[in-house]
Amino acid sequence: MKKNLLFIPALLLMNFILINFDKQPYVLFNAKGTKTNYDQLLAEAKKADIILFGELHDNPICHWLQKELTEDLYADKKENLILGAEMFEADDQIALDEYLSGKVSEKTMKEEVKLWTNFSTDYKPLLDMAKTNHLKFIACNIPRRYANMVYLRGEAALDSIDPESKKWIAPYPIKYDGNLKCYKEIFENAGGHGGINLPKSQAYKDATMAYFILKNWSAGNVFLHYNGAYHSNRHLGIEWYLKQQNPGLKIFVISSVEQKDNSKLENDNLDLADFTICIPASMTKTYR
Repeated sequence: MKKNLLFIPALLLMNFILINFDKQPYVLFNAKGTKTNYDQLLAEAKKADIILFGELHDNPICHWLQKELTEDLYADKKENLILGAEMFEADDQIALDEYLSGKVSEKTMKEEVKLWTNFSTDYKPLLDMAKTNHLKFIACNIPRRYANMVYLRGEAALDSIDPESKKWIAPYPIKYDGNLKCYKEIFENAGGHGGINLPKSQAYKDATMAYFILKNWSAGNVFLHYNGAYHSNRHLGIEWYLKQQNPGLKIFVISSVEQKDNSKLENDNLDLADFTICIPASMTKTYR
């Protein structure tokens, strides 16, 4: 009996250790907050026309999963997979294509293209996968200078740019709904600073990304697009503009969130996307 009594505290201690040291780098949830897994995410992604992978820009788990998903989709779709990203501005497409085709060196590409701080660690692996496998990689974002023009002077300021430069922007004036949650929140969080031009400059980014996705997608292909989660959360932003042009598209949205406790999806993070990657808030960052 004495041995059994000694065994019980030991068993409780083992359970305590397992509970407290079973740290999960990420947990996947569906829209309703039910835990799911990567195999189910991949199966759903394979059915889509367009996949919007919403990342947290400085989160290594997001970037690792982007690479894994890209490789797994390529294994299934081969040349029917098209890649694209917010992180490359549309007017850099020529230099990007020259790098992908081997016409210019990596050094030249880095000198010519407006690259993000974390390009080498987080986006170069995706770009190089496209290069190795002869896949198209589309620079989808509006050139930052034009988004800034909308923010500072309104969309009418775009009339002043050279006609040749307008091909790097979604045809404008774009359709805009300031009551959409994604734009309403930007306006409210800024306390009205910047007026309607602030959320509208965000809308021009979303509309332009949607424009270049559709311009390069065709039936039978899968377009995998990497973007900040806010651009596609709650099936708004980019998806809203995609659906304005083609309501029949099968769009699959992945979002990413950080929580102190990632064992359960918080209420504010429900219905963000078809699948949400929940990552501990203590996760290390790829850049500061």
